Amino acid sequence: MTHSAHAGEIDLAGRWSATDAYRKYTFDMTLPGDVVTALHAAGKIPEPYWGRNEYGLRWICERDWILTREIDLERTDLVLVAGEIDTVATIRINDMVVLETQNAFRTYRADISGAAVVGRNRIEIRLASITRECEERQAAQPFFIPDHGENSPIRNGNMLRKPQCDFGWDWNIALAPVGVYGTLSLEPAEPMRIDRLAISQDHSGPGVVLRVAAHLQGAAGSDTPDLWFDFGGETRTMQVPAGIADPVVTCEFRIAEPTLWWPAGHGAQALTDLDVTFGAQREHRRIGLRRIELESAPDEIGRSFVIRVNGRPIFCKGASWIPADALAGRIEPEQVRDLLHSAVDANMNMIRIWGGGRYEPTWLHDMCDELGLLIWQDFMFACNLYPSTPDFLTEVEAEVRDAVARLHHHASTALWCGDNELVGALTWFEESRRDRDRYLVNYDRLNRAIETTLRETDPAAVWWPSSPTPGPLSFGDAWHDDTSGDMHFWSVWHEGRDFEHYRDVQPRFCSEFGFQSYPSMDVIRSFAAPQEFNISDPVFESHQKNRGGNARIAETMFRYFRFPMDFGNFVYLSQVQQGLAIHTAVSYWRGVKPRCMGTLIWQLNDTWPVCSWSSLDYGGGWKLMHHMAKKFFAPVIVSAVPEGDSLVLRAANDGAETLSIDVEVFALAMDGGQRPLGEARATVAPDAATEVFRTADLRADEMLLFRWILPDGSAGFDHFAPAPYKTFGLEAPNIAIETTDAPDGLTIRLTSEKPAFFVALESDVPGRFSDNGFLLLPGIPADIRFTPRDPGARPNLTIRDLHSATCNAG
Repeated sequence: MTHSAHAGEIDLAGRWSATDAYRKYTFDMTLPGDVVTALHAAGKIPEPYWGRNEYGLRWICERDWILTREIDLERTDLVLVAGEIDTVATIRINDMVVLETQNAFRTYRADISGAAVVGRNRIEIRLASITRECEERQAAQPFFIPDHGENSPIRNGNMLRKPQCDFGWDWNIALAPVGVYGTLSLEPAEPMRIDRLAISQDHSGPGVVLRVAAHLQGAAGSDTPDLWFDFGGETRTMQVPAGIADPVVTCEFRIAEPTLWWPAGHGAQALTDLDVTFGAQREHRRIGLRRIELESAPDEIGRSFVIRVNGRPIFCKGASWIPADALAGRIEPEQVRDLLHSAVDANMNMIRIWGGGRYEPTWLHDMCDELGLLIWQDFMFACNLYPSTPDFLTEVEAEVRDAVARLHHHASTALWCGDNELVGALTWFEESRRDRDRYLVNYDRLNRAIETTLRETDPAAVWWPSSPTPGPLSFGDAWHDDTSGDMHFWSVWHEGRDFEHYRDVQPRFCSEFGFQSYPSMDVIRSFAAPQEFNISDPVFESHQKNRGGNARIAETMFRYFRFPMDFGNFVYLSQVQQGLAIHTAVSYWRGVKPRCMGTLIWQLNDTWPVCSWSSLDYGGGWKLMHHMAKKFFAPVIVSAVPEGDSLVLRAANDGAETLSIDVEVFALAMDGGQRPLGEARATVAPDAATEVFRTADLRADEMLLFRWILPDGSAGFDHFAPAPYKTFGLEAPNIAIETTDAPDGLTIRLTSEKPAFFVALESDVPGRFSDNGFLLLPGIPADIRFTPRDPGARPNLTIRDLHSATCNAG
């Protein structure tokens, strides 16, 4: 855990009074928190996520909001520490301005000694109207800076340094909330303090050298205390040099036999406590000893993209992370931990903190350290163009310094990326197409400011200029060029291509790709009434923010499946096809490693109940795709790929050891018959993929069924449909269910008379199934565990499968 503490600190979190500038709404508000959440908690507005309430609440971001509280002070030589003030704020103490902010991503410090008094003090935070600030700043630009209006109905959000998705996105509600989300406290003013710690590791020689540089503010006097460093119980005491302003004091620890930190699936997550104490100030970090490198160099294909940890190439498996809630006041650490744990439980080892959200709290990065989740960290710029005026770049540089100083030491921090899709955005707007040189120079100034400040703050940082990009100083089409750098592959969703099109490309590293589904029925019930259960209903359409998204889900569904029976089965089938799409992509791209060395799904989570590309529902429930991801992201998989008239089975091994794999292959008839096609044993090298079996002996009414066994006895199986499922004459599986009480929930045994495809269990109480969306074969029972979120809760179960969902009688 990362922690900064100061003896004598006064925490200003808790109850505040709030009102709008017109004094029409007055209510209590808890900080940290946002105004929208507080208004709802006070009964002043309806639930923002229900129905179409969003559209009646956008007035909130058009107003100024004033937060006040009183506090008794025994001293006045104090400093105000204010983090994540969203966004443009004026802070007064006793009617005197002590701080003005304009960046939700920064932590500010302000001397209040000239305003504070001994005794009762009044603190006021005035949060300015978001829409007014955006419009005024756009008007003040030397030339127009376009924003992505299709994503963001609240316009000109690119003028403010706040989460860009707050203005709306193609998966997010548009409310542009304001509030205070970070530290808000008073600290005793000191003549000298630790401003930041710069922590680096040297793995070049025997063992590891850990360097801790304490960057101090102020100048040492006769009574300046020593700096005290402790790493894992080994202590050092260092004197602060006199007569030097803002000195840097560096301490080294040499670890002769280090226990290294590894990402999930590759080893343990060893973490060691580091404490640095300076008088009343204590800085605490947890350090994982590891070396992370980005190997990106020209090769015979184009340009490679490989993340190495401790010298080992890591195939990165994961998803993009967006804010855990659209309203920051609703985010709780345990909710976030559950989402991250679900990622690891699905065999993911990386999340990409996407550039249209926020720099996440330090505690999220602590969790990723503990769980072994590598972090691809975007800087917070996405899908718009941005100013490059001196005042804007000054804010950006301060923001980058804050973020990098706070997060660089984390074992999970793998890569810093300049932005999300800003290179592509240069081609999206009429203004930048018409005057490309001007906007390209404008972008270059921003990108260089980010990179320069990153390297000044952490010289050892791994830097990638933009996502996607073929490489540094390259402005090629990284949406369609699969030869170099990282790729965002959206042709299947946005261009309406077939799932098979995923096999037409072999990205070096695919950092975005996805396919939408509807949220699960329990989530739909949280925003819509039963009479609104229709994808064309205005309420349902208001929770689909991607233009044409519902039509694309439906049109694609009818390519592959027969028409679903009712709304519940329509929702179910949307999740089946989402999982099938992503399974097609990931299994193929893993099979071409080491050309491809990473697949990050868009997206892991949702910010509110919405139709989206997520694998986890709002609230953390697992969609069917997340259950499938647990299998297609397993350390060893076998997948089927069409090649001409043949079907080829390829095995992918993410481990560090060579392994042998035994494969059995069958032709699966729709009545459950299994016609043997052959067996094979193959050797798969570390971090490699290889062909293990090939067949052309499949009849028109058969699917391919294959099982594999590993040396440790673990096994897996999968199937491949060589034609759309709607072309097969599925037979009624007649699924039988037996349930047994278990200490932590329920054990469910399912059996079938015929093959049941994509069997899905649903519960009317929150909880998690151990498996879902699976193939159930005759004579092979499936034992599933259900663990309720609330111990002792008893679920009523619904069972779905492809036949019953589509009345597919063949």
